[in-house]
Amino acid sequence: MSFFKKLKDKFTKDLHPNLEQTEEQKQDQQEVEEMPQEEVEEAPVEETLGETEVPVEEQSTELTEETEAEEESTPDEEPSAVEPELEEPTMEEKEEEVVDSVADKFKKGLAKTRNSFSSRINELVARYRTVDEDFFEELEEVLISADVGVNTVMEMIDELQMEVKRRNIKDTKKVREVISEKLVEIYYGDDDSSEIEGLTENTDGLTIYLFVGVNGVGKTTTIGKLAHQLKAEGKNVTLAAGDTFRAGAIDQLEEWGKRVGVNTIKHSEGADPAAVIYDGIQSAKSRNADVLICDTAGRLQNKVNLMNELSKVKRVIEREVPGAPHEVLLVLDATTGQNAMSQAKTFSEATDVSGIVLTKLDGTAKGGIVLAIRKELDIPVKYVGLGEKVTDLEQFDAHAFVYGLFADMIDNYDEEEEEES
Repeated sequence: MSFFKKLKDKFTKDLHPNLEQTEEQKQDQQEVEEMPQEEVEEAPVEETLGETEVPVEEQSTELTEETEAEEESTPDEEPSAVEPELEEPTMEEKEEEVVDSVADKFKKGLAKTRNSFSSRINELVARYRTVDEDFFEELEEVLISADVGVNTVMEMIDELQMEVKRRNIKDTKKVREVISEKLVEIYYGDDDSSEIEGLTENTDGLTIYLFVGVNGVGKTTTIGKLAHQLKAEGKNVTLAAGDTFRAGAIDQLEEWGKRVGVNTIKHSEGADPAAVIYDGIQSAKSRNADVLICDTAGRLQNKVNLMNELSKVKRVIEREVPGAPHEVLLVLDATTGQNAMSQAKTFSEATDVSGIVLTKLDGTAKGGIVLAIRKELDIPVKYVGLGEKVTDLEQFDAHAFVYGLFADMIDNYDEEEEEES
């Protein structure tokens, strides 16, 4: 079975669950859709939404990564002090959020990268009827422009050339599938069946996640989104406001805590971050919390002090909870491209980064940075930000990522096969 066919079977069913319904289920579905609006509104739709986190998200203005950057430039401004209440989400909006699948989120979130990357691939295929050296040279430029990374691209082109020769591929259209396969291999290696790398949990007590990263990349927003996810899973979550340096950071994290319904431990601005984390651990233990998420400062311009501070925080965590932190998550802004790579290298030198959270992936046409980070730093991307909603933080799946890049080609795969035959 071809690689596009595998992705199509896997993700189009995810996008369109009705394809799997029996005739009886389809009839029931049709009856519900034909119900008068008054009756539909009485249906227990909210029960599928779990607790009240979704309405909380809709009632408040979303704190986006841009907001975090703005607060750095205007330190005197109180973050999120006054926020207008939004209207209650409509029935249609609630239903749309419920059925939003992983594949759909990656497809929407990677729209900018796909429109740039796929269109250039298609243009290349249209110009070249046969696979030759000139074709591979231009393909190399396309991959580099998507921020896959020069070293990664050079290695990938060599492997593509060998694979094309091995399969005796002459038609440039067929190369698109080989490219998609190689992109997945870059992330997972030869093990195409690898599962999504989730977060490590402490099965014998408090789990601690330490967040690091420079200011403005979306650390606080990501912490709020992750707290929302964990609470929705039934976990008791506590936040520790360890970024005592950036003006407004403490208030911003506290606001997120209120929105998603979790406790936030804080000190005054300028306090010792290690002391805040210590109090956070004690509070989490006393409340029998399952997870403590720790925020930290990110003033990379003062590198030595920052790295010393992170080392001190980590020592406190290790002393109070042996084996912790269970994850050190580095938050990077996808829109900064190769600059994110240099940040990753710097933080990796200071602390044992176990995973990457790549924010604002929906805001860049250079989504290939995901693969560059994995290949060149050998650090897994655990989560990606695919939008501004609280539910738009998604566990990274290389297959879903490649589907998002090639969605238009994959969805039209059967039609292209019929035309060729």
